[in-house]
Amino acid sequence: MTKLAYFEGRIVPIAEANVSIRCNTLHYGTGCFGGLRAYWNEEHKQLYAFRLLDHYRRFLDSARLLLCKFEFTPEQLRDITLELLHREGWREDVYIRPLAYKDDGIFRLWLHDAADKVAIFTQPYGKYISADAGAKVCVSSWRRVDDTAIPARGKVNGAYVNSALIKSEAMLNGFDEAIVLNQDGHVSEGSAANFMMVRNGTVITSPVTSNILEGITRRSLITLLREELGLTVIEREIDRSELYLADEAFLCGTGVQIAAIASIDHRVLGQGGTGPVTQQLRDLYFRVLRGEVAKYMDWLSPVLSTENALQVLAAKSSP
Repeated sequence: MTKLAYFEGRIVPIAEANVSIRCNTLHYGTGCFGGLRAYWNEEHKQLYAFRLLDHYRRFLDSARLLLCKFEFTPEQLRDITLELLHREGWREDVYIRPLAYKDDGIFRLWLHDAADKVAIFTQPYGKYISADAGAKVCVSSWRRVDDTAIPARGKVNGAYVNSALIKSEAMLNGFDEAIVLNQDGHVSEGSAANFMMVRNGTVITSPVTSNILEGITRRSLITLLREELGLTVIEREIDRSELYLADEAFLCGTGVQIAAIASIDHRVLGQGGTGPVTQQLRDLYFRVLRGEVAKYMDWLSPVLSTENALQVLAAKSSP
């Protein structure tokens, strides 16, 4: 059970990390968040956090889109997170949730000249999609929010109403997940995950210009597919009908990790389970996440190495 949170410049008991019902972001969704994970390696007796600096660079970029003004650096947020994880004492896989929000004690709609704040907490977290070895997926009737309406590159709180509508529609109709089209009818991504498919030995994924989140897991998997599995990866627009002809497909992201797709709109892909490329990639990816592949250790931050975290906390909490 989560015991602690970084809140108002210091690590406090989670019960003390509360905002008012007058908080701007609660009313208007004018905040952003990050989704990060850390993985426990029992043999190493170590918890490894995955690509913290990359995640916090994106987190601060998202905040910048909302005119937030922070003095934090990605390195400072990384060290605070490592200290928080260390104090929690997790010995299992956990999810890390940083939040940026506006809280002036009175709800107001504009973004500028606001009291911008950051909070971080962690908690154990398993599978986002329970059927991740063969998810039943549909194409959603909802379209992805366009970048001209809400920034697609930011994990903006209010934009996830779109994701929630997509996810609930899919689940209530008997599916595990949905694929979303963008405004011009091409494949964007899942409700809250990037999408990849395999056709004739080539991996195809939507480009960042298709209103997708610029996923860190997606970027990592493209590297592994090219450099370790020797596969060609193409980033291009994908038509809806191409989905039904894929040999295999999967969703990827911090939350979903790698979830194989068995069928799309009741059309079975391949043998209807986890395809060979997806399985090989998943096996490799989890070895990387748990610190078992030396080449990619620079993607990981061991939680027990937090020399600078206490100084950062002390600097941030000092008047």
